[in-house]
Amino acid sequence: MKAGERPKLVRGLRQESRRFRLLVIVVGFFLVSLTFVVVSKPDAILFSLNGKLPVDQAPTSILIQQKVNSPPATSWKTSTDALRGDPRVVDDEAYVKPKGTKGEEEESRVLNELDPTSGMTELTPDKDGSGHTSDEETLGGGGDGERKGKEKERGHTAGEKHKVTLPTVSNYTIRDTENAKQDGTSNVQQGSKPLCDFSNFRANVCEMRGDVIVHPNATSILYMEPEGSQRDELWKIKPYPRKGDEFCLSHITELTVKSSKVAPECTKYHDVPAVIFSLTGYTGNLFHDFTDVMVPLFTTASEFNGEVQFLITDMALWWTIKYQTVLQKLSKYPVIDFSKDDQVHCFKHVIVGLHAYMEFTIDSSKAPHNYSMVDFSRFMRGAYSLGRDTVTVLGEYPKVKPRLLIIKRHRTRMFLNLDEIIAMAEELGFEVVIDEANVSSDISRFARLVNSVDVMMGVHGAGLTNCVYLPQNAALIQIVPWGGLEWVSRTDFGNPAELMGLRYKQYSISVDESSLTDQYPSDHAIFKNPISFHKRGFDFIRQTFMDKQNVKLDGKRFRHVLLEALDNLNP
Repeated sequence: MKAGERPKLVRGLRQESRRFRLLVIVVGFFLVSLTFVVVSKPDAILFSLNGKLPVDQAPTSILIQQKVNSPPATSWKTSTDALRGDPRVVDDEAYVKPKGTKGEEEESRVLNELDPTSGMTELTPDKDGSGHTSDEETLGGGGDGERKGKEKERGHTAGEKHKVTLPTVSNYTIRDTENAKQDGTSNVQQGSKPLCDFSNFRANVCEMRGDVIVHPNATSILYMEPEGSQRDELWKIKPYPRKGDEFCLSHITELTVKSSKVAPECTKYHDVPAVIFSLTGYTGNLFHDFTDVMVPLFTTASEFNGEVQFLITDMALWWTIKYQTVLQKLSKYPVIDFSKDDQVHCFKHVIVGLHAYMEFTIDSSKAPHNYSMVDFSRFMRGAYSLGRDTVTVLGEYPKVKPRLLIIKRHRTRMFLNLDEIIAMAEELGFEVVIDEANVSSDISRFARLVNSVDVMMGVHGAGLTNCVYLPQNAALIQIVPWGGLEWVSRTDFGNPAELMGLRYKQYSISVDESSLTDQYPSDHAIFKNPISFHKRGFDFIRQTFMDKQNVKLDGKRFRHVLLEALDNLNP
């Protein structure tokens, strides 16, 4: 070996040695990291593989079944379809953010803006031939609250075939259908009930009894299958009852409900059922607080008599503080903020989503335990310890006048001749009370006021939601603004009021009673054919017929409505 070759060889060996050591370090670091991930988050790997398969890359043994019912062939459209499908027709009060919730201000502002591209629901016939929106399809079932052993499973026919389509909304099902081709089922055990029911137009609901693991960090709910079970179900659900409203649901956290034989270890055990739901959506408007959360939550959870744990996704702390009286009446346990919780919870009974039907209404024929709006109204009066369950009959207390509450408004749909209305009502024998209902109102105070009156009246708007506090047989008078809003007014408040046991009266104003006459010439189409403007969409309807219209009641024409309300108070 030459004299200069030895140092070169040594340097080469040293470089190879450094490369080898570097390689060992990199490989070792990778193995340590992989071991840490597997040991600490095994379920994260499970869900990243099973819950996030792109549709176009799914294997042939995976079927993506769209769970949105197509409208029947006998459907039809009317000129008021634009109103019938839009949930925000009464979303009229400006959102007032309570103090201490600055962090949520931007998100809430976005959610309360109008979405001009939102879909309008097509009117479809129901079983008896009458029209209804897709909201009216209902979800049957509901548990009996028993936790003694495993409930006997009912037979389930799963032979219905669905067209394979790409999902267009967030709620869809992924199932292994290899066995389905052989026995005509959707790979659900014979005699078993699917984990979820997506048949309702209004809301998807999953209900599980057995060993159920709720893992907020993984946004997952696992139903633990017994040995030998062939069930293989995976569902995606957004637990807010506005199914099909993509604008609303885009702000809701999606959860995974899955059958499994592998799960993370429980860190907290519960001996009461769980109900999981969201609070983002359209909450912040009084009407939507009730129709989207309060009524569905009552329907879903009241059977447990307080022995139920609420887990809330997309938490709105100010909302839970505002309605804590109601929440504490339904559940004896502090709510769990799903998004901030790091526990792995074990339950024997879990409901994901809320049972919901039409707007501000319970379908007692489909609701668990046949709950009704009478039950809900009674519950709300009890929650706030209101004294009057039934209206005062005239003559029972000769010196006591029947009380009339007029809901006052300051920005839109105001009474322009309020003093005249008050004078006429007092002349007829009413004691008149004037107050305003909005998001910032003290609920307990306003509930006591409403419960103290015999008749409540106001222009179509969220404030009429307070009719839930009226005593039985009291009267609700809704003033319908000009513009063909009769159907939606009855749907939002008329039907619910009657289902609560109230006397409902609907008064549609004439052209001469509308402030629109100051904005348009008398021969304008907005007076000749207001329905024709509905095709321009909800944004136009709201701006024209709601936000820019006030009311000046014709005393002679409206007088008979108040007289009828008085007659209803006679024995």
